[in-house]
Amino acid sequence: MTGKAPKPTNAAPYSGSHRFAVAPMMDWTDRHCRYFHRLLTRHALLYTEMITADAVIHGDRERLLGFNPEEHPVALQLGGSDPKRLAEAARIGAEFGYDEINLNVGCPSDRVQEGRFGACLMAEPELVADCIAAMRAACDVPVTVKCRIGIDDQDSEADLERFVSTVAAAGCTTFIVHARKAWLQGLSPKENREVPPLNYERVYRLKAAHPELTIVLNGGIRSLDEAEEHLAKVNGVMLGRAAYQTPYLLAEVDRRFFGSQARPATRREVIERLIPYIERHLARGGRLNNVTRHILGLYHGEPGGRLFRRQLSGLHEKADVEPLLEALAIVERAASLKRVAA
Repeated sequence: MTGKAPKPTNAAPYSGSHRFAVAPMMDWTDRHCRYFHRLLTRHALLYTEMITADAVIHGDRERLLGFNPEEHPVALQLGGSDPKRLAEAARIGAEFGYDEINLNVGCPSDRVQEGRFGACLMAEPELVADCIAAMRAACDVPVTVKCRIGIDDQDSEADLERFVSTVAAAGCTTFIVHARKAWLQGLSPKENREVPPLNYERVYRLKAAHPELTIVLNGGIRSLDEAEEHLAKVNGVMLGRAAYQTPYLLAEVDRRFFGSQARPATRREVIERLIPYIERHLARGGRLNNVTRHILGLYHGEPGGRLFRRQLSGLHEKADVEPLLEALAIVERAASLKRVAA
């Protein structure tokens, strides 16, 4: 696409709801992943990978920001700490058609810290507030923040309250809170997703203290049952690895959380609807693996699921859909054999 992406008639309108969202994940939630996820759920809010403000301003915008109209509602996550640059990047993102602009104040990687953005910004709430104010002034879509409950030794309830109150005063009304602190020194990004203990109660108390704000809980949510429990205490939930590694759970999201009466698509139907998209991608010179790497977990826990995954792994140079059709045949044969054995 070039410029603003039109919203197709079958896209769910952006209502500003954060009731259920799929987290921004580096190297995972690219446009192909988001298209696949949208075949499973019409209403979940989808996020891009984090893109730095400088990359948006100076990079190949079509490659970095281009997306499919079917992805709506979709949010752009930005990284940066310069209010002017973030404002320009937010303006560009809004003009491209994104429904929301999100500022990353939660990523703890060394590379991000060296660029002075991500979780280290939780130590500078006034700067984050300046960034939010500039971004809001530059675009006409909602601007939100994704953060942690704290960083390093600055992780008291008072520290989180000060951060949220300061940024909210700049006009931010939605905070997506990963319920772990981030250790900026000594832990890898992977360890920061697993080692610091989850503290859901702190996020619940943040919501109770700020009924005027939209508080979305992120971190360690493994199932829709867990998501539903959290929704009794917060406005929304955001799933990351669970949604990516076991994507078929997304098929129940619309019915369970948005009141949809539509029958969820079967796994086979999802693949059948994905094939025309893949064929268009291949016709533009893409590779099958660009898309299929995101669907490896579609049959997780199902008969033949491991064979499906194995069949699709490593298809780096393939330029036709035949391996996908073969993988589908393999998994359906396994399911048929199980039914016969039963």
